[in-house]
Amino acid sequence: MPLATSQSGPLRRVFVVGVGMTKFMKPGLENSRDYPDLAKEAGQKALADAQIPYSVVEQACIGYVYGDSTCGQRSIYHSLGLTGIPIINVNNNCATGSTALFMARQLIQGGMADCVLALGFEKMEKGSILTNSSHRTNPIDKHLEVLINKYGLSAKPVAPQMFACAGKEHMEKYGTKVEQFAKIGWKNHKHSVNNPHSQFQQEYSLDEVMTSREVFDYLTVLQCCPTSDGAAAAILASEIFVRKYGLESKAVEILAQEMVTDLPSSFEDKSIIKMVGFDMSKEAARKCYEKSGLRPNDIDVIELHDCFSVNELLTYEALGLCPEGQGGRLVDRGDNTYGGKWVINPSGGLISKGHPLGATGLAQCAELCWQLRGEAGKRQVPGAKVALQHNLGIGGAVVVTIYKMGFPEAASCQH
Repeated sequence: MPLATSQSGPLRRVFVVGVGMTKFMKPGLENSRDYPDLAKEAGQKALADAQIPYSVVEQACIGYVYGDSTCGQRSIYHSLGLTGIPIINVNNNCATGSTALFMARQLIQGGMADCVLALGFEKMEKGSILTNSSHRTNPIDKHLEVLINKYGLSAKPVAPQMFACAGKEHMEKYGTKVEQFAKIGWKNHKHSVNNPHSQFQQEYSLDEVMTSREVFDYLTVLQCCPTSDGAAAAILASEIFVRKYGLESKAVEILAQEMVTDLPSSFEDKSIIKMVGFDMSKEAARKCYEKSGLRPNDIDVIELHDCFSVNELLTYEALGLCPEGQGGRLVDRGDNTYGGKWVINPSGGLISKGHPLGATGLAQCAELCWQLRGEAGKRQVPGAKVALQHNLGIGGAVVVTIYKMGFPEAASCQH
């Protein structure tokens, strides 16, 4: 039974008390591990970080995109325990990991549980993600219509086409340059050098980024996230649980969290930028700022969904880091890296750290908790106290989360 069973009154505060993740790896390697082993490592690391046994976890939200319907159960039954708790399997495209986090937070916030595990994993195939040509309706068929009507559709992989065309629209509308997108790939590969969990840990010159293999149009391979195997996990807890187990010193509070799905503008405005999630991101961020009472300038460190360099630049604008159309100027000023206004994707982001779809949102959470606790080693953002996470899935969903280090002296209601 939850330590606090009341399901009425003010929403409860929610804290991340433990995180863990595997190293992200290229799929198909001879020594690659299957998803139960990946989940075991991430889950056990999160429990060890929280210094609690699995037996006190009351529910689990398990995210993955590729797999059969009860992979969540299989991933933890024989590694963490057979305790009979509710296990919810989550699939929300590339926002799957943060959707599991969102669900876990709601369970605690609403008084349904005091300790919930959010875990995400992916065991992927090599190469570009292919659309399953089944007899069922393609869930992104309406998104593709927007793309086809404006720029057409080639036989190349769909995801890079979508984002390359969003970047093309941005260039046409605001004069953004190809080099400004490439600088984001350059920056994220540079950041990942200091991340032992990153799939790639090699620095490249800007010229190498721009002249690497073409994926679609101007978008090169060093500006695109790779397919990856990996897992990540977070333990979420209520304030009363934190106090009971003496976890105050490492508790990171979720100040605000919002999920937004596609709005009419995703389809009606005939904009590829909006079709790939700009307005979802903008609205989720707006709600988080409103609920937390914080503004973009209050944020120190950000992990955002850079599936492609284009989307990182678009997201700067959606998050309100700069006015719409000025993402390229933010890049040129260096306000996205150490010494600038924000450090964005200190982990290396999806582009260099990797993108095992179900694990990505929880890996972002882990990185930000390490940053806020001062445990990020050589990639530590000096004095980081407030962090923002952004995770996007086409089809569509965006989850934005704001975290703050520090446990309250006394209980108070959610903002």
